[in-house]
Amino acid sequence: MAASRAPGVPADAADRLARAQTELGLALDAGQGDRLLAHLALLARWNAVYNLTSVRDPAQMLVQHLFDCLAVVPVLRNPLLAGRDHLAPGAVVLDVGSGGGLPGVVLAICAPQIQVHCVDAVAKKAAFVRQVRAELGLGNLHAHHARVEQLVTQPGGPVPTAPIASGAGHLPPVTLAISRAFASLSDFISLTRHLLAGDAVWAAMKGALPESELALLPEGVRLAAAITLTVPQLDARRHLLLLEQIARDAAALNFSAPPAVATASAAPSSAAPPSS
Repeated sequence: MAASRAPGVPADAADRLARAQTELGLALDAGQGDRLLAHLALLARWNAVYNLTSVRDPAQMLVQHLFDCLAVVPVLRNPLLAGRDHLAPGAVVLDVGSGGGLPGVVLAICAPQIQVHCVDAVAKKAAFVRQVRAELGLGNLHAHHARVEQLVTQPGGPVPTAPIASGAGHLPPVTLAISRAFASLSDFISLTRHLLAGDAVWAAMKGALPESELALLPEGVRLAAAITLTVPQLDARRHLLLLEQIARDAAALNFSAPPAVATASAAPSSAAPPSS
């Protein structure tokens, strides 16, 4: 695919990606690496016309977008940190406010045996994800142009293969809902709760730990884990927050076990939110 030589991709992108994989403990094959860089090239090309992201410099996109999203992959796969492997075969992931396919496209590339549904209310962003699916041959990637509250689940139904242009879309019950710079935790949960399977988890990618948002979690939801991340080649603090529904009997007793607080790897002390 020679994506590292494509317009919009820094000349040293392949080498930097290889170093980032080593730092994160990821073992991606050459085809997956090529697809990640091809996604970056498409993002840079489309962004020049459609303004998909405020980050303009492809070298900054490499770190602030691609590496930032890659940093959650080993955590979501680690049962000791995340409770279970959330990217195991058969998982259904919903990327809310996906924008340029971040992190949805990255997850679809890194875990080809899962199904990833990217939803965005902006038509050009959903169209971009559909283009990525076509050009990169990602059959497990699905784009929805809709507001997330319009989506509905179809238990046991087939995964839709045709793009959903507008209105309400159907998808299987979601096992992991993830967002990056989308909304407050309360809004993220309330807008997606109807789509989740019973044991599903919300994963919120944040910069600094949002104490005020955590204090306003909806009833019946608790923080399961707050994981500090290090993004390769980025001097900024990142957190991945995992939230889960409390069992009805526990909620009736007003019981909530304390969340796990962990560090995926040593992180710098500066704080900055993920860029969109």
